[in-house]
Amino acid sequence: MNRYGAHYLGWIAAAGVLIGAGSVSAADLATAVAEPAPAATEGFAAKSPWQIRVRGLGVITNDSGSIDHVPSAGLSYSDTVVPEFDVSYFFTDNIAAELILGTTFAHIKEDKAFNVPVGKTWLLPPTLTLQYHFTNFGKFKPYIGAGVNYSLFYGTSTKEGFHNLDVDNHFGVALQAGFDYMLNEHWGLNFDVKKIFLKTSWSADHDTLGHLSGKAKLDPWLIGAGVTYRF
Repeated sequence: MNRYGAHYLGWIAAAGVLIGAGSVSAADLATAVAEPAPAATEGFAAKSPWQIRVRGLGVITNDSGSIDHVPSAGLSYSDTVVPEFDVSYFFTDNIAAELILGTTFAHIKEDKAFNVPVGKTWLLPPTLTLQYHFTNFGKFKPYIGAGVNYSLFYGTSTKEGFHNLDVDNHFGVALQAGFDYMLNEHWGLNFDVKKIFLKTSWSADHDTLGHLSGKAKLDPWLIGAGVTYRF
């Protein structure tokens, strides 16, 4: 073979090496592009942060209250069962905020000095709590919480002899404990207990006794059971 043939063979060999390298690089690039992204890991990142509950709620009040300048007097309030709705937002798997919404009523009675019914008031007590959720018990998910309550009294009515019943709106402190038992990814059962520390002022006019006022210490227990839905 002359020097020209060797020269051409050298160029052909070099071209083959370059073409082969280009083919390998292209295949590697195609594989990298086609490779699917890893699936989202299970846990908080894969869940919606929103959750709702619907409960039946028992409101059990502390029968305590007073009438100014009548040391022997005392107040009592009726217990009720009402529907309740709440919305939770999870900042992490463990930390959530819950807003509780519902309305109830209470019959007010003076049950010591005079033993007479005073009237009735409706109560709207929106309550916001910050909760810690325990996540290491599988489907059983207990939590504890604490927060603030603002109780609005409305729709008052009075019994015979009483007029102008007024109960002041007031802030209170709320403590909470409960659990969800999740049946599947979205649905669960819930049991919840709250204690609200609520003491407010009240006043009313009486046909014989004149203007009356005092303190009403309700401090209700809120005991609820219902259904949880996690979006």
